[in-house]
Amino acid sequence: MSSALTPSVLRDLAREFGDRYQPKKLRALMVAGSGLKLEIPGWEASEKIPMAEIMPFDMHHLEGHDHSITLWRRGEESLMVMNGRFHLYQGYSPAEVVAPVRLAALLGAELMLATNATGSLDPEIPAGSLVIISDHINLQASNPLVGAWGRDFGPQFPDMSDTYDPEYRKIALRLAREAGFEVFEGVYVAMLGPSFETPAEVRMLGKLGGTVVGMSTVPEVIAARQAGMKNLVISLASNPAAGLVDRPLTHQEVMEAGQEAAAKLRILLGRLVENIIR
Repeated sequence: MSSALTPSVLRDLAREFGDRYQPKKLRALMVAGSGLKLEIPGWEASEKIPMAEIMPFDMHHLEGHDHSITLWRRGEESLMVMNGRFHLYQGYSPAEVVAPVRLAALLGAELMLATNATGSLDPEIPAGSLVIISDHINLQASNPLVGAWGRDFGPQFPDMSDTYDPEYRKIALRLAREAGFEVFEGVYVAMLGPSFETPAEVRMLGKLGGTVVGMSTVPEVIAARQAGMKNLVISLASNPAAGLVDRPLTHQEVMEAGQEAAAKLRILLGRLVENIIR
């Protein structure tokens, strides 16, 4: 049903969403990665809306992702929280993957704060560590700005310098250290998936300058950048990448690591919201 999603259809969806749910002053979009449940101190969870009720394309189930949007409210302000995300490897088109980002941008959001679960490419970054993303390498062989989508939602050739906002990164690093979390900064490598990387690929990605590797986030960041939104991405290094340890990798391991780090991320995200969204 990918043909059901067009730029004009998405604009209509944004108008309908705004009329129905009245997000009023939407401050930010927050995206939860694999196994991560976001809580926002000081804000009240309001409507929880299944993605299937919003988007005009089929949903593909993925463990740990319930594919819904929760609106959190504080007076006249709101935050849109995307519970789970769409991935290219599930069969979604690039336009479908980033549709929630563009929806949030059309409703006025100026910031995307995203989390994800990744494999660490650096033996010095242990599982359970937080990595503030400073840049990315897109090896997914796709881009959400191709065709009409690139022309309709901002410049088709957006500048990608400082795609991950430098000031917000500094704040995130400071808050994480103040909270006593082990925190790093580095480059996210986006692979298509869904298979994990081979040891040879892991060695290559490390030599290319990658710090962590995952299968999401970059399409969303590109779409947000085109729309004029600022980006802050926090990766959980949920496991060492293949070849760095002598055991196989599993999706369950990623899920469990995400659950174990939930308290750490909740604290950091709560402090970030307090410091960034005033």
